[in-house]
Amino acid sequence: MANSISNTTIVMPGERVTSIEDLAKSKRVILGPGLRRLDDTVVASKAGPLRHKDPNTFWVDNYQRRYVPARGDLVLGLVKAKAGDLYRVDIGSADTASISFLAFEAATKKNRPDLNPGDLIYARVLNASADIEPELVCVNSNGKRGKLGVLSDGFFFKCSLNLGRVLLRENCPALTALTRQLPYEIAVGVNGRIWLKARSMRETMALSNSILSLEQTNYSQIDRICGDLGEVLQE
Repeated sequence: MANSISNTTIVMPGERVTSIEDLAKSKRVILGPGLRRLDDTVVASKAGPLRHKDPNTFWVDNYQRRYVPARGDLVLGLVKAKAGDLYRVDIGSADTASISFLAFEAATKKNRPDLNPGDLIYARVLNASADIEPELVCVNSNGKRGKLGVLSDGFFFKCSLNLGRVLLRENCPALTALTRQLPYEIAVGVNGRIWLKARSMRETMALSNSILSLEQTNYSQIDRICGDLGEVLQE
């Protein structure tokens, strides 16, 4: 394939991605879902468009149904149970993930987070491979929670994995257009889960319906859908 990456670059399983290999010789490269290292080579493990996020993060868009964890992914998880110093968390993958009580901001042995089955958390995948269960954290590299942590109130719903990745792109035009209509808080996971909170339940439900309607929408229709949201809320 060419050494440059465009929005139309399509890769197939087993195909070497030489453009990323060349970049990795001089810079640190992060491989997301659909890509893996084999010795000094980078190989696609899924078919689909090759995507890039600055500075040097790459992944393959793939319309899969089940989420496959990858290091660095933002996910929404449901706490299932407590097991010693760990919590078991459902993130929609084949294996249940785990998170330590120390993986929260300011957590200590005496100051543990109070999590219960059914609680929803926004976390980042710390480790993930075929040989170990996924491990989550709710802090960044500086030990701060930022937008991560336990999510309360709000409305939780599911979407396709592809829509989740689209919404997580920097300066996503859909979320920007919705912000022009009304204020809201949102947490999106690449595992196809969304938490949403607006000023009222009516606004929250209208927003969630607008977001789900983006599933089969192209960019030219985004403003129309978001404009319809404003008209509905004014009725």
